[in-house]
Amino acid sequence: MKMNRKNSMLVMAAIMVGTMAFGSMGAVHAATPTQALVAASQMKKASIGNLDNDTRVFAVDKSIEVKNVRFQNRYGFDVAGHLYLPKDFDIHRQYKAVVITGPFGAVKEQSSGLYAQEMAKRGFVAVAFDPSMTGESGGVRRNMGSPEIFTEDYHAAVDFVTNLSFVNPEQVGAIGICGLSGMALTAASNDTRIKAVATSAMYDMSESISDHYDGAYYTPEQRLAVKKHLAKMRDEEAKTGKSIRGAHELAVDADGNVLTFDTMFPDVLPADANQVIKDFYGYYVTRAYHPRAINSNTLAWDSTTPYGFFDFSLMDNIDEISPRPVLLITGDKAHSKYFSDNVYAKLKTPKEEIVVPDATHVDLYDQMDKIPFNRLVAFFDENLK
Repeated sequence: MKMNRKNSMLVMAAIMVGTMAFGSMGAVHAATPTQALVAASQMKKASIGNLDNDTRVFAVDKSIEVKNVRFQNRYGFDVAGHLYLPKDFDIHRQYKAVVITGPFGAVKEQSSGLYAQEMAKRGFVAVAFDPSMTGESGGVRRNMGSPEIFTEDYHAAVDFVTNLSFVNPEQVGAIGICGLSGMALTAASNDTRIKAVATSAMYDMSESISDHYDGAYYTPEQRLAVKKHLAKMRDEEAKTGKSIRGAHELAVDADGNVLTFDTMFPDVLPADANQVIKDFYGYYVTRAYHPRAINSNTLAWDSTTPYGFFDFSLMDNIDEISPRPVLLITGDKAHSKYFSDNVYAKLKTPKEEIVVPDATHVDLYDQMDKIPFNRLVAFFDENLK
């Protein structure tokens, strides 16, 4: 059953995953010659260039140099990123570094870029990147989500930063925001080059997509109905050779009909929209709108996106991150808090969960009075020695 745009929002109230950032745009005029940065990179098939077309949607700090970068992951996808350099950057020094992406359906010009800028202001080299097949990253198929490929993008980002001569390869961490948090933890469970990992406003996309939202888990009959729907979508795409947009998280109504939609948001929210949806809308469509973000441009994901999350479960081995430390940041009003709580219970030590008072899920995308950047920086300073 296909839903109209207004009704799609009511379904999204229980199932949507998002991302957020904020502010004003501004130009950054880098002082470090690009040629010098290129020479400092030892990674083949990587490029570094000036940020000539700055479309970031948060308050830009012009004292932080930013460069456009491209690097390949293990599957040959070109990953697009922004390289943030610390204040008073000295190419002859070695710095700590963090790689950052998320939320699910966002781009590097939104929340991950804000986090990267704040880390650079505090002395870190930071890379915010678009997952494969989204934003400016490569992929013939567009707006396709993949637990394995998105996890591999983290590994590739680590490849990139550890091969910069001005980064200490023994001092690299990862940050995952919202729906990319599970990929950050999964990458860290197997990639020992990641010495510490933090998440903010965490979602476990495998659970959210294949099991549905907490408190509304699929019955066996509903799960079978969703699988049949996905098989139909795959068959239609195979026959037509075209991508079909659809919900990445599928609801099933009381009659067993699978509910989908081809737009993330309506042009105008209905007055009775759920508060969670209002929060997402307020971020993606208003204060942090970006035309390349899936969640901003109102286009849904490729309808076969759930396949990967049904096929493979993220985070099965996150207990193996230990003895490397994990920091989980959530809000006491975040509808997603249970994801962080569940992961915290599964992790071995050392681990820490920060519950920010009076903070919603979306607050942790861009609200500077809510995001505990000082504690985030202290975590990496302590654990990337």
